[in-house]
Formats: sequence, C-alpha cells, structure tokens
Amino acid sequence: VRLVESGGGLVQLGESLRLSCAASGSGFGLNWMGWYRQAPGKQRRELVARATNDGSIYYADSVKGRFFISRDNAKNTVDLQMNVLKPEDTAVYYCNAEFTFPGNTYYEGAYEYWGQGTQVTVST
Repeated sequence: VRLVESGGGLVQLGESLRLSCAASGSGFGLNWMGWYRQAPGKQRRELVARATNDGSIYYADSVKGRFFISRDNAKNTVDLQMNVLKPEDTAVYYCNAEFTFPGNTYYEGAYEYWGQGTQVTVST
C-alpha cells in the first residue's frame, strides 16, 4: 500500500492551494487520513488536519478557519484546501494515514503510513 500526494507549489501571500492524497493497494481499510507538515529548520512534523472514520475532524489552531480537510472514503482520498496562505505555512506537507488489513493474519493491528511529501512555499 502507498500514499501519493499531489498539489504542492509556490503561491503568493493570501492565495489558495489544494493538496490531494490517494491511498492505493489492496485489501486494506483506513482508520484515519490526514496531513502533517514540516517547516524549514524544524525537526518535528506538525499535525495540520485529520479526518477519522467516526467523522471527527481535527485542525491545528494555526490553520483553523483557513484550511479544510475533506475525505472520500469510497475513493480512499483526502484533500486539504488551504486558503489565505501565509509565509509561515511554508513547509513540506505529508499525507498520513493509518491502515488496517482485515482478514490478513500476517498484518494484524494498525499501521501508519506516510506519503513522500510535497513542498508548499508561500512568498510575500
């Protein structure tokens, strides 16, 4: 299984950008899908937004009201609509998801996967 992201790029202050992520493979389920980011010079990734199976949605305080996550369970995709972008939103954005493999006795439990990352740069 894998996660493939698309949609990063260079934008100006106040503009919008949409990131997309698709989970591919077979025989899997997804507990949640979301987005992390890692800003330049920062060692840790920050959880930006997450959508869980029970319908719960989390947003980091820094993006509330500007970013919106949407998940298509039928297509195993998750998008992040980013509006009113600021220079401090500049980061590599990573798609993140927790997979399960129902009926697979070799892969019991849940497994966290990451996408390859996509660069978002906001200039002034």
